[in-house]
Amino acid sequence: MDFELTKEQQMIQQMVKDFAEGIIKPRAIEIDKEAKFPIDIFKEMGELGLLGIPFPERYGGSDGDTISYAIAVEEIGKVCGSTGLSYAAAVSLGASPIYYFGTEEQKQTYLKPLAEGKALGSFGLTEPNAGSDARGTKTTAVEDGTDYIINGEKCFITNASFAKTIIVTALTGKGDSGKDIISAIIVPTDTEGLTITSNYDKMGVRGSDTAEVILDNVRVPKANLLGDPTKGFKQFLYTLDGGRISIAALGVGLAQASLNKALTYAKERKQFGASISNFQAIQFKLADMAMEVELARNMVYKAAWLKDNQKPFTKEAAYAKLFATETAFRAANEAIQIHGGYGYMREFEVERYLRDAKLLEIGEGTSEIQRLVIARQLGC
Repeated sequence: MDFELTKEQQMIQQMVKDFAEGIIKPRAIEIDKEAKFPIDIFKEMGELGLLGIPFPERYGGSDGDTISYAIAVEEIGKVCGSTGLSYAAAVSLGASPIYYFGTEEQKQTYLKPLAEGKALGSFGLTEPNAGSDARGTKTTAVEDGTDYIINGEKCFITNASFAKTIIVTALTGKGDSGKDIISAIIVPTDTEGLTITSNYDKMGVRGSDTAEVILDNVRVPKANLLGDPTKGFKQFLYTLDGGRISIAALGVGLAQASLNKALTYAKERKQFGASISNFQAIQFKLADMAMEVELARNMVYKAAWLKDNQKPFTKEAAYAKLFATETAFRAANEAIQIHGGYGYMREFEVERYLRDAKLLEIGEGTSEIQRLVIARQLGC
């Protein structure tokens, strides 16, 4: 086994780290406090090629691999969970399905501007009554000549307010077994009848846009159907498997940031005449945090490697997402504890890490759903 990053991966890591530390980090507290999506930062990320890392050059991408992309998510997540989440969602959910399942024309029309960083994409799956139960989708797409007419409501959709396209899941008919057919359709956000509002007041990842999407007789061409209409459900399950790797990478970034802050503070803070890093109680906390961060990172890299090598990765992506996101929450909680009263204050940032980390245990499949996925992969 070779645990070394390639030269290309190391270069990407350093480039993203420099950008994150220099451009995003100085604004991280402001982004959270004002709950304002940093569209200017995303334009700069697009110019650097970060939004196209895992896509081929012929579609405007950087021809990188999933490991490189996971590394980028982690580096951004270390400094700002909000920016990290929106970045992960733009690539894994807003663009990747078009690359996985789109026609050549769809890739040229819709994927290329996303990969080039000239536009953002979004993925509309969750509904008010269909979260973990994705088969409970109520949005419908009815054929009308050469078009689909879509009606429904989506909620908690990342980046929708700033997206050029939303990939919407909708019921398009019944299969031979009588089950609903759920398909994915590309909907440009300037289409008549589409309304996007962003009025959520969130606990964490406050600078990541989260919106409600209303589709009222939205008419799009049948040519916007993504992939095989009868395999829409399997397609977005595959999309979510890939997305879980990126959310796990974001968890690693937040966990590493918590560890870094806690370790620095423990060495500087003096109590009873000594740095608190000399106290065994603090040392044990730091040791556990460091161990879990490293284990989570290795699991993320393994899942990404499996995906890059066209091997089954559903179980490993669930492992990574479950362990890394729960590690992020535990690490942030321990960082607050090590900081004591200061950890409760915004300026020390660790309280933000905790608020941001909590969302990761819910989005892209809750921790409970990950355990269910793992159990099914085990044959239970």
